[in-house]
Amino acid sequence: MSTRAREHAELPIPNGWFAVAFSNELVPGEVRRIHYFDEDLVLYRGREGAPKVLGAYCPHLGAHLAEGGRVVGDTLRCPFHGWRFDGTGMCVEIPYCERIPPKARLRGWDVVEKNRMIFVWHHAEGKPPSWDFPAMPELDHPDWSEPRSFELKVAVHMQDMHENNNDPVHFQFVHSASEIPPSEISFGEGGRYMRMVGKSLRVTPLGTFETLLERDSWGLGLSAVRIAGIPGAGLLMYSSTTAVDRSHSHSRWLFTVTKNLADVAGEQFIQELSAGVKQDLRIWENKVHRARPVLCEADRYLAEFRQWARQFYSEPV
Repeated sequence: MSTRAREHAELPIPNGWFAVAFSNELVPGEVRRIHYFDEDLVLYRGREGAPKVLGAYCPHLGAHLAEGGRVVGDTLRCPFHGWRFDGTGMCVEIPYCERIPPKARLRGWDVVEKNRMIFVWHHAEGKPPSWDFPAMPELDHPDWSEPRSFELKVAVHMQDMHENNNDPVHFQFVHSASEIPPSEISFGEGGRYMRMVGKSLRVTPLGTFETLLERDSWGLGLSAVRIAGIPGAGLLMYSSTTAVDRSHSHSRWLFTVTKNLADVAGEQFIQELSAGVKQDLRIWENKVHRARPVLCEADRYLAEFRQWARQFYSEPV
């Protein structure tokens, strides 16, 4: 194992809510093979419309339920011997046997569909969900544009990606900002929520405005970035980053703007944010995680972020 791989392995997979698919990727009756949290999983949508996530391998003889498995009502039928499992992972039918063994069950994952994504609750100790996250009203509001999606798989631990939200200095050196934006950080909702707000002068087709870059986070996986201060206009980037394993992450973004801004500056906004993510990509995929970084006095927000992030791990970090 390389030095870089060893250093990344120091960070475990965090606890919280994480997206495993965009909602429009899964229709009723569809079964998908997915791999997150260093586990093989199966995602399906029941005939009544609700998404379900189960452990991938049948407890009978180990068949992978996404390889030929079929949706029957709201259950998933194993392709090998027809055992059927409900969304909790309980076996509800063995077609050739009346008695169902007590151990005939899979791990059923807590699932929430919200903000046009399908989210799974991950906890290293198997504890149930202990907090929630809000709906984004902009994503379905008639005055906002149809959200544009974007996704990226990155060979880096997800915490290293999230740290960008608390690193105003890097905007000058990575994204060519003219200055380091003055920022403020705050916490709320029982400590699970964090907000970072930075001020900057922004030139737009509508004029030059002093704007606020508002970055809201719920756990280490969910973020909403808004640009406020342009009269009568709004911009939102909503994202979920999910651990594939300890050193690989999968990020999904949704971009939307108010319709009165769509034709004037909407495409520019989306392109700028997408380009910014790609600029960060080179840094992320070639860095190591410093568990005890050498920080300077300008890194106060990073220090506060590291302290806040510890609550989302079952293992000490």
